[in-house]
Amino acid sequence: MGRLVSHTSITVDGLCDVGDWFVAEGDHDRAGVRQLADSAGFVTGRKCYEGFLGYWPSATGPWAEVLNPMPKYVASRTLRGDLDWNAQVIEGDAVEGIRRLKDEVSGDLFLSGCGELACDLLDGGLVDELNLWVHPALGGAGTRPFEGTTLSLALVDVTGYDSGVVRQRYRPRG
Repeated sequence: MGRLVSHTSITVDGLCDVGDWFVAEGDHDRAGVRQLADSAGFVTGRKCYEGFLGYWPSATGPWAEVLNPMPKYVASRTLRGDLDWNAQVIEGDAVEGIRRLKDEVSGDLFLSGCGELACDLLDGGLVDELNLWVHPALGGAGTRPFEGTTLSLALVDVTGYDSGVVRQRYRPRG
């Protein structure tokens, strides 16, 4: 049975809108690529998928080398049929679809995004671990991750990187 591991980059004050604050390179970045490479698949929602599709298939570098050939699972109420970029639609209820997918894969599923899909999966008890990659900046006003979800978490580990990014690993309690 697979695990669903959420990955979200945020500022110290908890914003997830990627901007000038995002530290793109460094030892934390290499650690993130290793986590992706160790995953059995990549899970995301339609909005993130469409954004990624516009960039990653033609990109080069360590992330692209791992992400492009990896199986991708896209939760969507509107997409149908075959998708580009080694992706397939999780049709119907996303929570039930991810529950089935976790039963089918062995290894971690790398969940990218912190919006509606991530909240539904957290609320449905399917997220096994949250990785918050906290970048050394204050973002001011913007979008906060997991908006509307209330959940108690247990700290698993904290790792600081020379880049200034800190990875906080949590698991849902209960």
